[in-house]
Amino acid sequence: MPKASVLIAGCGDVGSRLATQLLANDWQVYGLRRSIDRLPAGVIGVAGDLFSEQCPDQWPKGNIDYLVYSAAATEHDEAGYQAAYVDGLKHTLDWLKQHNQQPKRLIFISSSGGYGQKGGEWVDETSPAEASSYSGRIMLEAEQVALRSGIPASVVRLTGIYGPGREWMLGQVRKGYRVAVDPPLYGNRIHADDAGGLIAFLLQADLQGKSLDDCYIGVDNAPVPLAEVVDWLRERLGITEWAAEASVRRAGSKRCSNARAKALGWEPRYPSYREGYGEMLAN
Repeated sequence: MPKASVLIAGCGDVGSRLATQLLANDWQVYGLRRSIDRLPAGVIGVAGDLFSEQCPDQWPKGNIDYLVYSAAATEHDEAGYQAAYVDGLKHTLDWLKQHNQQPKRLIFISSSGGYGQKGGEWVDETSPAEASSYSGRIMLEAEQVALRSGIPASVVRLTGIYGPGREWMLGQVRKGYRVAVDPPLYGNRIHADDAGGLIAFLLQADLQGKSLDDCYIGVDNAPVPLAEVVDWLRERLGITEWAAEASVRRAGSKRCSNARAKALGWEPRYPSYREGYGEMLAN
């Protein structure tokens, strides 16, 4: 008898890592995505399109204890974000209503892009989220759809996800990537396995009757200047050349805190970029 059932709507990379961890803990896991042949073994496939109002034919008939909404935009423009995060979530909530299903909790996977801080300050769940970018604004709008859905909801704001298959930074460093050193440009990251692990941890905590907050930041223990990460990777990759163009500046510089998740008992498997990238470089 499974402990509980969960539907992961948008079961891509992070959703699949979450699914694998829940399956190991005797959960029944449904994974909704367009191509269900790419789901991990053991996940019950629900072939569907979150961008469509049409309820998937394979929608679960029985009870759904938990819903995790983990969509990804296929078009990285304003309309694409609106379709993936706001409209897709509304479609999913409608499909639940059509089947008279009332999950115990909805977990909406969001982004730290909702924070507009640029001065390297510390940011937590109580910090103002006043995004200037359309992507951040739409994420905040989608969070409100989740929090006002009538289902108890928690938002998980993930920072920069890295891990196998997510090697943008490694590619940049190999090309001689430069970042500004002064003032330091702070970056925040979380290994893809820890992103899945945090969501699994929150689901297990809710199942055990622990009280969850409405928002958690998903980040490792060590927000650091990007220049430090670049230098560390350059040394290990043996890169000595620098790119000709000037230092790259990104829009935001902030330090995200994981204190709230840790207070509940969560610990990242990869506490900093060193453990995560170290394992990637060793494989």
